[in-house]
This record gives sequence, C-alpha cells and structure tokens, in this order.
Amino acid sequence: MTVAAPREQARLFGHEQAEGTLLAAHRGGRLHHAWLLAGPEGVGKETLAFRAARWLLAGGEGATMAVAPNLPLFRRVAMGSHPDLLTVARAFDEKRGVRRDEIVIEDVRRVAEFLRRTAAEGGWRVVVVDGADRLNRNAANALLKLLEEPPARTLLLLTASAPGRLLPTIRSRCRTLRLPPLDRDAMTAALRHLRPDLSGNGIDELLPLSGGSPGRALALADDAAAQLRAGIETVLAGAGEAEQFKLAELALRRPDGIATFFDQAAAVLGDGIRRAARSGASLPQGRGLADGSELWSRLAAMRDDAERFTLDKRQTILSGLHLLGGS
Repeated sequence: MTVAAPREQARLFGHEQAEGTLLAAHRGGRLHHAWLLAGPEGVGKETLAFRAARWLLAGGEGATMAVAPNLPLFRRVAMGSHPDLLTVARAFDEKRGVRRDEIVIEDVRRVAEFLRRTAAEGGWRVVVVDGADRLNRNAANALLKLLEEPPARTLLLLTASAPGRLLPTIRSRCRTLRLPPLDRDAMTAALRHLRPDLSGNGIDELLPLSGGSPGRALALADDAAAQLRAGIETVLAGAGEAEQFKLAELALRRPDGIATFFDQAAAVLGDGIRRAARSGASLPQGRGLADGSELWSRLAAMRDDAERFTLDKRQTILSGLHLLGGS
C-alpha cells in the first residue's frame, strides 16, 4: 500500500507541543528565521516542516497549523509547485538510480538564488532542508552564510536525525525543536491513519519494534522489508554465506537499503533479546543476553559509521550479516 509523502500529509501525530512552540513564537512576533527540527528517523520531522510551511504561506492564522487539503495552496505544496517554497534534499542520482549519499553545494546554491528573488505572492518565503545532517562540508558552509544574513520574512526549516553531525555554527544559528518518539496512543493513531489496512494485531506487533517512529513502523510493515527480516532471522540462527550474499542483494535493491537493513536487524535482534530475557533461554547459536547486547551495540556503531563516512553499502551490509551470523 502506498503511503502519502510527508509534504502530502494533512495530519500530524504526537507533536502538538512542537507545533505549539512554533505557533506561540509567531503570535509573539518571535518566529526565529531558522529552526532545526531534530528527532529519530521517521518520527515526523518532515511532516511538521511542510505543515508549518503551508500554514505560514496561507497567512499564519488559526489555533493550529492545519490547512484544509482541498485548498489550492495545500495541493501546490503537495505537488512542489508553490513559488514561495523551496525544498532541498539529497538529489536523485540518475546514473546510479538512487539518491545521493549527501547534499552538495549545487543544491544549496538553489537556496541562494531563491532568496534573491522577492516573494511571488507577497508574503513569506520558506525553505525546507530535509536531512540537513547530510550536508557535505562545502554545502554546509554555503548554508551557513545564508543563515548569517537571512532576508526578511524568510523561514528556514532544517530537519536532522543526527543533529550532532551539523556544524556547530549552523546549530547555533538555529532554534532547535526536538521531536521525541511517539507514545503508544499516538503511534496507534498514526498507523491506523497511514495504513488502514493493518489489523489491530499487526499494529500491536509493530509498536515495540518501531521505537516510536511511524516511518520505521511503515518500513517494517513493507512486504519486501518483511522478506529481508525473515532472512535476517535465518542468518542469526546460523545461515551461511550464500544466504548472506542473497540478503545483501535484496537490501541493495532498495534506495533506503542501508537504513532498512539495520532497522530490520535491530528489530530481529531486539525481539530475540526480549524473548530471551522473559524466558531465561539463550539467543540463537547459544548467545547469552550480554552477547546480544554487545552485538546490538556493534551493529548500531556500524550503521553510524556507514552514514557518517559514506562507506560502501554492500560491504557494510555484508559485515553486519557476518556479525549476525557469528562470523
């Protein structure tokens, strides 16, 4: 089932406090020119960014940031055709058929060109930098210059799952708004809205694995991701290299292969650790709870290194599978 992209979402779940902070700042005439929306992957940062953009472009009025989906403005934002909204993210690499690993300086130069123009509709101009923690050094420095001298009636919204990777000078010029993982009620409401085809039992199975992230829950519910998860379970139980290579190829077919692999690996391992803790049994291959915890930590560090240093995806996934398989 296809789920609407964040810029197409009319509802926001679990982040009423963050929305309220933005509303109060605007009402008080204290809307900072740049905000850093920080939180786990898939928690709703991009959804809030586009919700705030729509609301401000619509005039910035109302008790909430809701804009009716049937309005032309909502549709223009959803389609990416509003002249006073610019979105910057990792561009699609036509040659490789996947998104680039980082945001490059050419992407940020579009922001400078956008801000040199006057607002087409006479109001605010909004820039959304999605995945700002993926800015490379040159792109980060170029954005920093724009943050230092922002034009009037301009709002920059940066999203980041790992804000610590941003230049400290960029962080210091933004007001940080942290979006925590959603609680059980908000997660349940979000999944019922986003995936109405999921059963109550299906949602209950996803909740402990998703870490309060609707995006992660949706990835776990994906059929291809479920196939990858089943394969990881066989590797954890001792499947050989042939199965590991097969799973690496399966993961690499996805544009988000690294993230999906490590999400699924963490879900499988975490599920096994919880079962072992309740029953007193060992993990597969005779691993104890301490072994499982160490394996979890090593996989998390491996994922972090892969994203921070843009390591080879195939080799990273294979290394993770070797760890899971006890190699």
